[in-house]
Amino acid sequence: MQIEAVRQSVMGLPFDVVMLRSLRQTAKLLTTHFSTQIEGNRLSQAQVAEAVAGARFPGRERDEVEVRNYYQALEEVERLADVAGAIPESTVQKIHGLAFHGKSSSTPYRDGQNVIRDGGSGGIVYMPPEAPDVPELMADLMAWMNENLETRDLPSPIIAGLAHYQFATVHPYFDGNGRTARLLTTLILHKSGYGLKGIYSLEEHYARNLGAYYDALAVGDSQNYYMGRMEADVTGFLGYFCQGMAEAFTAVQVQALDAANRGAKDLSFLLRQLDPRQRRVLELFKGQGTATTVELANHLGLSPRTVVTLCRAWVEEGFLTLHDPSRKNRSFRLAAAIEEGL
Repeated sequence: MQIEAVRQSVMGLPFDVVMLRSLRQTAKLLTTHFSTQIEGNRLSQAQVAEAVAGARFPGRERDEVEVRNYYQALEEVERLADVAGAIPESTVQKIHGLAFHGKSSSTPYRDGQNVIRDGGSGGIVYMPPEAPDVPELMADLMAWMNENLETRDLPSPIIAGLAHYQFATVHPYFDGNGRTARLLTTLILHKSGYGLKGIYSLEEHYARNLGAYYDALAVGDSQNYYMGRMEADVTGFLGYFCQGMAEAFTAVQVQALDAANRGAKDLSFLLRQLDPRQRRVLELFKGQGTATTVELANHLGLSPRTVVTLCRAWVEEGFLTLHDPSRKNRSFRLAAAIEEGL
């Protein structure tokens, strides 16, 4: 009931395009930071934002790549959430490919046994199902998940929580299972109306208390899948998952209400959310008010064709507005909200 109350409240709030884009960007960076932090990434929250924007951190190259890959996968999940119909199994494999390898091609499931060990003692914490059983288990999971998303016999948070649990239980890859499970959860929630405009992060709830996250997943009487988790009572994990959703939703409600109430009265905080290219063109617009695509291309060191595509996206996002639509002298100016923020 708490999840539903907050969902209805936030979905009804008025947001302008620029403000919503800013809140979404902040949520994506938080999600990227905390989800990769769970897997041992050493970049700070601020460094994650810089890495996504292209910054380099000598000695932390692996962390940089991991962050950029996850952010790329998260953007793909947002795009897929708007695609009608069932979630194909190949989509989950593609999400794993993006998050773990940085490639959009589907990755095959593991062909051998893997184990989860305690980071300190090295002892076995969990032994997933054998590789030959993985394809059937994953097919069953996807069929169950899509059927319930279509019939809506279960609330979407329950479907998402069970899908998260079962993916982690099957552990279909040698590595990258946790990240993919959390991305799949996000996809399910967004597709079924629980995206909350894309401005929340469940991953922060997990990362704040990793022990509780792992304890909630570790159900059953044995560390062996066939003797423990295959038929375990998952009530504890669902309770943990839904409590996390409720807390994440409630936390973002305060931020969303505040942002909606401010409206266009205080947009200076939005300027801090601009990407590096947008920050660079601010100098050009502040100096002359409007700019043609050729001027923008010269200022950014990009081809005019690339800038045309970039400007089209910026207009849709509410960063720019079209000043002169003529093909020969097409020019742009900053959107009114951005100018007011300046």
